[in-house]
Amino acid sequence: MSARLTATKILSEVLGQRRSLSAVLPAALLSMKKSGDRPLVSEFCYGVLRWHLRLSAISQHFMHKPLKKKDIDIQCLLLLGLYQLIYMRVPKHAAVAETVAVTNALNKPWAKGLVNAVLRSYQRNSDVLTKLDQDDVVSTAHPAWLLGKIKKNWPDEWQYIVNANNNPAPIILRVNIAKIEQQDYLKLLEANDIGAESLPYAPQAIKLAKLQDVTALPGFDQGWFSVQDSAAQLAAPLLDVQPGMRVLDACAAPGGKSCHILECEPGVELVSLDHDEDRTRRIHENLLRLGLNAQVLVGDAAQPESWWDGQQFDRILLDAPCSATGVIRRHPDIKYLRQADDITGLVGVQGELLQALWSLLKPGGQLLYATCSVLTQENSGQILKFIKEQKGACEVPIQAQWGRHVVAGRQIMTGESGMDGFYYACLKKQKFNEDI
Repeated sequence: MSARLTATKILSEVLGQRRSLSAVLPAALLSMKKSGDRPLVSEFCYGVLRWHLRLSAISQHFMHKPLKKKDIDIQCLLLLGLYQLIYMRVPKHAAVAETVAVTNALNKPWAKGLVNAVLRSYQRNSDVLTKLDQDDVVSTAHPAWLLGKIKKNWPDEWQYIVNANNNPAPIILRVNIAKIEQQDYLKLLEANDIGAESLPYAPQAIKLAKLQDVTALPGFDQGWFSVQDSAAQLAAPLLDVQPGMRVLDACAAPGGKSCHILECEPGVELVSLDHDEDRTRRIHENLLRLGLNAQVLVGDAAQPESWWDGQQFDRILLDAPCSATGVIRRHPDIKYLRQADDITGLVGVQGELLQALWSLLKPGGQLLYATCSVLTQENSGQILKFIKEQKGACEVPIQAQWGRHVVAGRQIMTGESGMDGFYYACLKKQKFNEDI
């Protein structure tokens, strides 16, 4: 019952207080007395959030009236019970009995009959899913606004994208080639009976065969690897940095791409910038563990006058704030927390960042624009608009076998070649004597 109670409390914070799972889950897991229950709690939380809309539709079908807002914990408990019955191999009687028992731990014994009735009703009438699933919102567990945008942007691929969003993401490592070669680390994992394999397109990437505590893997404290999806590992090579260049990672926290740049080319002058002081501590921690050095600054990339020293950069990486619709498989709460109105605001912020950072780029230099989004409004649409309005900006086509060429830049669909959904576009600042 401890695992179910803990999961219910975590889910209540996410669904009731709109807190992100990544902000709530780690501390809750650490506070658990039984460490063996932690994987189960994670499974409960990720699973319920992944299928939230589908589970909610089922619970509403079997309830006579909705619960009050103050009883969000009971609603979460119902979703948790249904998740076990539909998606887990927990014995049905145990799933029901142990879920119902949590009502006492929540000091809400009045809900015992309700929870029991809804779960038992589903058991007797599970074929109701066939009817409910006729609604794409229910069957895909994606909110209508997001599903509509994905269908509009990718009419032939939308089903592939939402299916990938609903599949758990693997753990991908980025081997620190400054300390050990990828193949040597693969052999080390094999010697320790840890299943792993290399991945295409990202020469430092390794996919683990199963989820596990990465801090317990060989070489973690020595900085032999970092955790980073292979799509994100494409950024550093695309920047094409050379020794002596001055490079800016404009939205750097937690520092994965900054560290990768330095692993690929330690002879650069790297500035890692982020507006969040707490998150810049993560940059320092990652640099320290990997044995790397960069100038870490706290500042708003859209307001360079507050932190810039006046020296222009040869390369700028703008990993822009975005909807994160390409990493839903890693953060299923995005489907609940993100709202339709957010997109317009994010597009505005992205445009402001592009305009502000462009003046910091040397003539002949290149800016790499990246998002973990699959929405064209934030990606190719954003870049086309910038090129049209910014004199001297031109696209450098990305020649690659990964992803797909779009009207501007290159798009990776979620799950494609095992990667997260990502977008990249490379922009060059023309010199005065160059033809545009």
